Amino acid sequence: MSLKVGLDFGTSNSGVAVYDPAKGGGAGGQQVKLLSLDRQNILPEVVKTVLYITREYQCSIGQEAIRQYYLHNVNRQRHYVRQWAGEIDVYGGDMHFVRDVYVYVDELKPGRLMQYLKTALRKNASGGYPGTQVFERWYTVEDLVQIYLGQLKARAEEILGEPIQGVTLGRPVKFADTPEQDARAEETLRQAAYAAGFKEVDFELEPVAAALDYEQTLSKAENVVIFDFGGGTLDIAVMRLGEWGRRKVYASGGVDIAGSDFDRAIIQKRMLAHFGLGQVSHQPEIQELIQAVPDWMALPELATPQNRNALEKAIRAGIAPVRLKALQALIYNDLAFTFYERVEAGKIALSEQGAVTISLEDRRIPLWELYTRSQFESDIQEYAGQVEQILLDTLAEAGLEPGEIDAVVKTGGSSSIPLFTEMLRRLFGVEKVKTSNAFSSVVAGLALRAGRGKKD
Repeated sequence: MSLKVGLDFGTSNSGVAVYDPAKGGGAGGQQVKLLSLDRQNILPEVVKTVLYITREYQCSIGQEAIRQYYLHNVNRQRHYVRQWAGEIDVYGGDMHFVRDVYVYVDELKPGRLMQYLKTALRKNASGGYPGTQVFERWYTVEDLVQIYLGQLKARAEEILGEPIQGVTLGRPVKFADTPEQDARAEETLRQAAYAAGFKEVDFELEPVAAALDYEQTLSKAENVVIFDFGGGTLDIAVMRLGEWGRRKVYASGGVDIAGSDFDRAIIQKRMLAHFGLGQVSHQPEIQELIQAVPDWMALPELATPQNRNALEKAIRAGIAPVRLKALQALIYNDLAFTFYERVEAGKIALSEQGAVTISLEDRRIPLWELYTRSQFESDIQEYAGQVEQILLDTLAEAGLEPGEIDAVVKTGGSSSIPLFTEMLRRLFGVEKVKTSNAFSSVVAGLALRAGRGKKD
């Protein structure tokens, strides 16, 4: 019998689960086994969707990727060399000549850490992100996803003790804005899964997968809203559940708003002043560095000799020296990812606390920010309005009123944000809003779909 698993390839986190009908039924998805693929993580069933590629092209994922990145990069030495990058044609009036282009390359750079592989799929579908250069090799988006999925597959096979032949992959309701781009993104993911070694590949919508997991707890039929709010997208499904052979999706909707947008909003609205925003004028190159801080993956690429010279010149001139030294340390000590993780951790903590501190003082950067839940809710208010609108639009498309909904099931890390919980309670009633496992309900449902197929 060929083994087939459910695989949740998420923007921030991923996971694999397998359906075992021999374990018997019952509430809570007891027939599903979540695989502990990342023993280094606090939740071993959750694997961070990050990929680290070394100069020797050795690849690692999850917490091991982060550990390798910190080990190799933080506070390391640099040595820049001038390399020829190609030629450009220059036209001016009646003149035309070819000019050589040179770039400065850090020849001591040990590796490259990449995140948001799923977001890259969407951008690739619209022609916005063909791939990336990693040292001497060019990686397409399909290549990067293949590596990540392949490592998940290998870890799962080691735990299960047998080859995995098939996979049911989760996908968002909307990969892209147009049907053509959406199909292109799904096909890229499909081909990456084939290249990773899966022989059979199919898909299920992520909110539908979460609904299948929730359905295991039902003893009677319900109209249910699935509110799947993760790191990269919000996906909503309005469904009829709990009737054998009569499950129905009334409507589904989605939007590219999620946790990573909130992280960037915090940095842009609260953190940039620590790096000189508002105190540096007539220095466009430094202002560009400050504005790049929210994009941690781009920031290490800006650690060039020219930018270091510009920063040191401004510091010697007395232009916000403390803050520009913090910016310099952030860029040239490879602390951008650390900073981003601190912001994300603060955001997560605000789901349980009224205030948090976001700090880099232990990294010798004088950043200490007291950040309250009220400030956070103010910073993401524009997103909250969009989220409520897409929810109401999806409900209207389903032809149902809020009073006709029996349960609202929250899943995904961002669904725990109190602002959105209160929104759901206001629209549907406190007693109807239920919380599933934020990190496992989708992958559990995908495993159910993989094991049972479409027959139920």
